[in-house]
Amino acid sequence: MADTVVEPTQAPAAVRRAEEVMGTVVSFDVRGGDSDAVQSALEEAVAGLHRVDEVFSTYRDGSQICRLARGELTIDECDPEVTEVLDLGAEAERLSEGWFSTTYEGRFDPTGIVKGWSVERAARRLADVPGVTGVSVNGGGDVQLLGTPGPQRPWRVGVADPLRPGGLAAVISAAGLNELAVATSGTAERGAHIVDPRTGRSAVTDLVAVTVVAPRLTWADCWATAAFAMGSREGLTWLESLPDVEALLITAGDEVRCTGGLAARLG
Repeated sequence: MADTVVEPTQAPAAVRRAEEVMGTVVSFDVRGGDSDAVQSALEEAVAGLHRVDEVFSTYRDGSQICRLARGELTIDECDPEVTEVLDLGAEAERLSEGWFSTTYEGRFDPTGIVKGWSVERAARRLADVPGVTGVSVNGGGDVQLLGTPGPQRPWRVGVADPLRPGGLAAVISAAGLNELAVATSGTAERGAHIVDPRTGRSAVTDLVAVTVVAPRLTWADCWATAAFAMGSREGLTWLESLPDVEALLITAGDEVRCTGGLAARLG
C-alpha cells in the first residue's frame, strides 16, 4: 500500500474525490485547471473505471471476461479495450519470461494488469484537462503521478512497511519527473493471493512485499507481481535489468533489498 504525501503550502487549488470501484477505493487529487472542466473530466474518469469493472470483472457472471471464458463471446465481439489489455498482458508475459501471466486455469484472467492499466488511463485523462498541472490517482495503494502538485513541490508517496503496521518503509519522490508510478505487491494486505504461473498455485517465496517505481503504473503493477513470484534474489536481478525501473524488496526476515538507482528516488 502507498499514500500520496503533499506539502500543504503554495499548491494550486485541488479537486479531490474517492470512489469505491473494482473492489477497492480509487482516490483522485487534481491540481490546477478550471474547476468545472476538472469535475467533468473526473466524472468521465470515474465512469471509465466502473465500465472497466463491468467489462473485466472475474466475479460478475455477465462481464465480458466471464462470457468470453464461457465461449459466449469472441474477442472480436468484446470491447476494444479487451484486445488492448490482452496485448499488454502478452507483452508483460514476454518481458517477464512467463513470471507474469494473464492466464489462470487455462483461461484469460486480466486481474493482474487491469487495475494498474485503468488507473493510469484515468490519470492521463485528467492530465489532459487544460490548465491542470498535477494529477495523483491512487488505486488501492498503487499510484500514478503526473506533473507536480505545486511550484517546486514534487509528488511524494509513502510506502507502507509490511512488517510494521502504520509505519513507512520508504518515501518515494517524483522530483524532476513529469510522470512516476509506484506499485506494491505482497501478502500484508490480501494474504497469499499472487499466483506462481508455473504451478498455478500461490507463490511461495521469501518476500512479503515488492514495490516498483516506474514511469507507468500499467507496467509497475505487472513488474511488482512478477518479481514477487520470482523471489528476492531472482526478482531483484530481473528488476535491475529493466530500463527506468527501480524497486524495494522486503523479505519475511526483514531484509531490505533495493535496485541500484532507488536512492535517487527516495525523499
